[in-house]
Amino acid sequence: MPSVAHLDQEEFAKVVEQSAALAIVDFTADWCPPCRILAPHLDALARELGPDVVIAKVDVDEHPELASRFGVLSLPTLLFFRGGQVVDRVVGALPPDRLRTRAAELVGR
Repeated sequence: MPSVAHLDQEEFAKVVEQSAALAIVDFTADWCPPCRILAPHLDALARELGPDVVIAKVDVDEHPELASRFGVLSLPTLLFFRGGQVVDRVVGALPPDRLRTRAAELVGR
């Protein structure tokens, strides 16, 4: 069963930037209430979409260099990557149905 990976800078390069699959990266922090609300929906999405999509998290407190690199100023921020390039960005906790729809559009389902 696919799960949400927690990435550091090295893993980010391997899992997101070198993947041909769609990758959804949640820039998050433990102290962020909207991030905690979004978390179970990302877990469910990972189970639903399986190997078609990589879903991962980056803790901005532990890896501020990644947040800075991608201009993450508010939490949560979801970045959608394809072929290592950002193809979409969502700031704030999306309702589950909108998150699912956006991911499906980008996967091509």
